[in-house]
Order: sequence, then structure tokens, then C-alpha cells
Amino acid sequence: MRVTHLSLVDFRSYEQADVEFGPRVTTLVGRNGQGKTNVVEAVRYLSHLSSHRVAADAPLIRAGAERSVVRARVEKGGRSLALEVTLIPGKANTARIGRSPAKPRDLLGTLRTVTFAPEDLALVKGDPAGRRTFMDELIVALQPRLAGDLSDYDRVLRQRSSMLKTAKNARGDLTMLDIWDEKLADLGGRIVSARLAALERLAPHVTAAYAAVAPEGGTCSIAYASSYDLDPEGDSSAADPSSQLLARLTEVRSKEIDRGVTLAGPHRDDLTITLGDLPAKGYASHGESWSCALALKLGVYALLTTDDGPDAGDDGEPVLILDDVFAELDTGRRSALAERLADASQVLITAAVAEDVPTELRGQVLLVTKGSVASGDTHE
Repeated sequence: MRVTHLSLVDFRSYEQADVEFGPRVTTLVGRNGQGKTNVVEAVRYLSHLSSHRVAADAPLIRAGAERSVVRARVEKGGRSLALEVTLIPGKANTARIGRSPAKPRDLLGTLRTVTFAPEDLALVKGDPAGRRTFMDELIVALQPRLAGDLSDYDRVLRQRSSMLKTAKNARGDLTMLDIWDEKLADLGGRIVSARLAALERLAPHVTAAYAAVAPEGGTCSIAYASSYDLDPEGDSSAADPSSQLLARLTEVRSKEIDRGVTLAGPHRDDLTITLGDLPAKGYASHGESWSCALALKLGVYALLTTDDGPDAGDDGEPVLILDDVFAELDTGRRSALAERLADASQVLITAAVAEDVPTELRGQVLLVTKGSVASGDTHE
């Protein structure tokens, strides 16, 4: 799988841009603020329908523009496919696959990407929300239909939490809350089951990737941290996260009514990252934290590359995006990363200085200046 062409209209700093990507590696070089990250951000958006830099779509639309359009041509499974999404402020976004109109969500799974950026250090050092997003992007990459469950769960969670805030005045009639409990538990259980299955498959890839990029750094491992007990002793329903979540919601209902928030479910779960016998957060050095974050993303890349699940189809390797990360890595980690990616199908790299990127990974070089992308030297 690879992106061969990208077209931008009023996206970020670009009024209009057309970018041709050569085979294997493309490095976009430019000073900070010139727009190189905007290019790879657009590629990622077609894959995830979200940015790795901001939570909302509004900043992606060029100042003063009424809408933004991102188009790409993707080669996968021996065929060429056109993808398009239009971002419209205050309205629902629209999309096209080939010549046919589509819902934006229909794009999910068509183009697979894995992005590693400086912001990913927060996967190790930051709050649980970022790690939950990491897990949810992984399960959607493996099973795109789960995007619907995640959206429905957020909607039910908001409605249930709103009802909790008014439950004190319900005079003992909590019938509707019981109904929302069942809906939340059903959706939440499916999400947790998908996360558990995905992490079980991902874990060995993360451990192997960390050993490759930090061979003297011990062992990096991952595990799921649930907000409710997924394996209580003697409980025959232990294998059913939905039943367990429903039981937990019943347990904590009085506390939830007092506080007006939902206290259990996948929205409160976390991913634990362990280095040796200690949690990476708070104990890992800066370099070790970078290696853990890199191992997580390389692990996802390896998993998606070898994915043989029912939704894998003929995708092949995902497109790997390395956004301004080589300046953060020491020489050893740069070399280890370059060696790891020697046979990758497509890698898109951004760098302020070309010399930060190992020579064997520069490939096609594109020079980025304000609102312009031009060809530079090509390194074999």
C-alpha cells in the first residue's frame, strides 16, 4: 500500500498544493513553520479522520476559507483508488471513494497509516486519554466497523452522565438509568473485548521493537488496565466484559449519582507500559521514554503489516509517517530505526534538516517552503 498523489485545497497553510510521492521513502525538508507536517497530517487524516496534532477539525481549514479538501490516490492490492474528504466548518464533513459519494467513516480501513511524532512521547509520560486514543485507533485499524461502536458509546455515555446529574431528583424512579446501563455495558464490553484482543496481538511486537531500538534498555511490555474487575475469582461471567461492566455500574451507582459522572467503562481504562519491573511513566529516562513510544508505534506497524484478520483484505503494509522525530533521537536509535525500516513499502518523513535523517532513509527529497512543495535531490 502506498500514496502516490496528494492534493490539498485550503488545508492548513496551503491554498492549493499537489504532491507526487515516489516509491518507498519520501523526505519533506523545510524550516519549522513552513508546512511540511501539514502534508503528512493530511495523509493521516484520510486514514483516521483525525489529526495527530489537534482534537478538532477547525484548525485544519485555512484561515478565511469556507472549507478544506484533501484528496489522495492510493495503490493497494494491485489497483489504484481515489479518496477524498471535505471538511466543512459547522456542518457534517463529506467524502468520496473513487467517483462515488460516501460517508467519511467509510474511508476508515481503506488507507492504513502509522504515525510517529514528538507528541507521542505523551503515550508514556502523559495522561490516560492519549493512551485510550492509541488503543481505539488500533482497534479501528484492525476492525473499521468498531468506529461505530466507539461513536455510539460516546453518545450513550454523554446521555447517561446527563441523567446521573438529574438522578437525585428522580424520587427513586431510576428505570431509564437501568436502560442506559445496559446500553453502556453492551457497547463498552465490545470495546474492551476488542482492546484486549488487539493488545494481546500487539504486545510481542512492542517487546521486539523495543529490543531492536534500545538493545541495552531491558524489556518493554504492555497490559490493559481496566476500571473494573475483568477476572473476579469464582465468577462465571468473568469472560464477558459487558456483564462485568454492568455489575460494576450497579455497584457504584450511588457514588455516580452523588458525583454526576460515570465511574466505570472503557472511557476510564488505561494502557500500562512497563520497563523491566517498573512502570515507564515516572521511572523511565527521557531516552527510554522515547524508545518506549517508538516501540509502541513500530509494534503497531509490525502488527498491521502481518495482520491476517477478517478485515485485513489485501492491504499489505501500512504507510509509515515519521513526523519530525529524527532530531529527537540519538545516533544509535536513528540507525536502529533506519535498519528496522529497510524494507518498508512507503515511509513519509519530515525534517527541518535533511542531515538529521539517515542517508539510507532520505529517498525522494521534497523541499517545503511557505505554501509550496518542490522536488529536491533524490538519494538512493
